[in-house]
Amino acid sequence: MPQTPAHHSTEFVNWFRSVAPYINAFRGKTFVVAFGGEVIADGKFVELTHDFNLLASLGVHLVLVHGARPQIEQHLSRNDISDHYHQGIRLTDAATMQCVKEAVGRTRLEVEALLSMGLANSPMANADIRVAGGNFITAQPMGVINGVDLLYTGCVRKVDVAAIKDRLEFNEVVLLSSLGYSPTGEIFNLTLEDVATTTAIALDADKLIFLMDTDGVMDKQDKLLRELTIATANAVLSSKRKLPDDIGLFLPCAVRACEAGVARTHLISRHHDGSLLQELFSDDGIGSMVVESTLNTIRDATIDDVGGILKLLEPLEEEGVLVRRSRELLEREIERFVVMEHDHRIIGCAALYPFPDEKAAELACMAVHAQYRRHGYGDALLNHMSSEAKNQRFKKLFVLTTRTAHWFVERGFNEVEPSQLPAEKKALYNYQRRSKAFMKTLK
Repeated sequence: MPQTPAHHSTEFVNWFRSVAPYINAFRGKTFVVAFGGEVIADGKFVELTHDFNLLASLGVHLVLVHGARPQIEQHLSRNDISDHYHQGIRLTDAATMQCVKEAVGRTRLEVEALLSMGLANSPMANADIRVAGGNFITAQPMGVINGVDLLYTGCVRKVDVAAIKDRLEFNEVVLLSSLGYSPTGEIFNLTLEDVATTTAIALDADKLIFLMDTDGVMDKQDKLLRELTIATANAVLSSKRKLPDDIGLFLPCAVRACEAGVARTHLISRHHDGSLLQELFSDDGIGSMVVESTLNTIRDATIDDVGGILKLLEPLEEEGVLVRRSRELLEREIERFVVMEHDHRIIGCAALYPFPDEKAAELACMAVHAQYRRHGYGDALLNHMSSEAKNQRFKKLFVLTTRTAHWFVERGFNEVEPSQLPAEKKALYNYQRRSKAFMKTLK
């Protein structure tokens, strides 16, 4: 059945409203985005520039870090120079360093050219991206590792934070290459991940994003892990299963960044058009996100949460799933409520009403946002409220429902007659609504 224009309009409006919180949250924040030279070599960077332009236009402070591995390898091959690695690190002698400088320089110029596009009738129309570069990265040699001198292969020693922030404040996009400079005037070949991670930490960036070949971190059943805490990420790294090369490379960087204070690190595929936008502007994302600790919290509600709770309850009240509550009533009873937050957004709530004479409590107003109902958040709310009821020494927990009977039965509730409810609740029972009553003994 074809979709009507009205359907498309509703879908677009709902989508646009859903991204509004992210637009507000990202304005003025600093994102460090790292991508390898493969993105440029494959011709995929044009689409990526559109996404960078959008982020910049929304007020995001962008620091882009590009690599040049395939370009370097091409230059080495063209000059008949062998490519040597030691423990996975490129050994950079004088001849190799000359190829590195040529390859990185050409790649950087290509990136700057594509960021400067302003074609009419394209996503870059009227774009005003100003690209800033400079000697922002001070480097030092890696030195001798297990008896092998890596020569001009180096690591980041210092990031000129003040200079980068100065450029960002002028709404310029800072572009960093995988080269660094020493106080003695030498140039060192650095790794993309070292530059990106160290820069994100030094800037206290809000996000560090790696574009890579795989979709993200997978569990043992090859299911994408969309959110990992530092502990979970370390468990993946310490497991005996073989990880894809890019996960083995970037996941330790993600852990390092989060441990040092970077709020979020994202590992996403470079192969999906718009993957950056899908990751940043959707609740589930498209890749894996590493955070210091879980984004989900359950806490006592405050008067400031009334608006968020009302917004959560209104769709269910309109469907008749929940009894309608006025703002005034909710404000009076707010101390009965808890809210569940995901990344500081209210996605669930529940209330506990005590009946001390019968040592029972009612679980009421339990709701989870539609987009989160398949993630176990309902169970988390129920477990929290059950624990709270037990802490208050209640022996029974009951609920009235018209639509979710099976959900509660599957979780150990048994149907009871309204006459078995506490006397005070029984007197208020709405026989026209004909809600079913379910009760569970707390152990």
